[in-house]
Amino acid sequence: MDFNLSEEHRMVQKMVKDFATSEVQPTIGEWDEKADMAPHVLPRMGELGILGICLPVRYGGQGMDYISLGLACEELEAVDSTLRVVMSVHTGLNSLGLLQWATEEQKQRFLVPQARGDKIAGYCLTEP
Repeated sequence: MDFNLSEEHRMVQKMVKDFATSEVQPTIGEWDEKADMAPHVLPRMGELGILGICLPVRYGGQGMDYISLGLACEELEAVDSTLRVVMSVHTGLNSLGLLQWATEEQKQRFLVPQARGDKIAGYCLTEP
């Protein structure tokens, strides 16, 4: 069994790493001081295809596999844990759930703008 990354996987890894180190890392200190993320970051991730990395192309995604998603999360995590959590919630908890269980109308309404970064998904949890 070949455990080497494919050329496509290496390209995804490099693209996300380049984005994280050039556009995120320089502003992390400011984010921490303000307790706020720069407003351009998530739309930029949508432009680059990061937010919809494993969503089908018909829903605005890149149609890549879960290895690509894992590599993207790994590169984001290497620079900023908070941004990786946002990515995991947006894509893993929300977009992939909609992909699995939503109606076609709901997929068009929510997945397409989520893949583009026009809408950002959230998640609430409460425990007793």
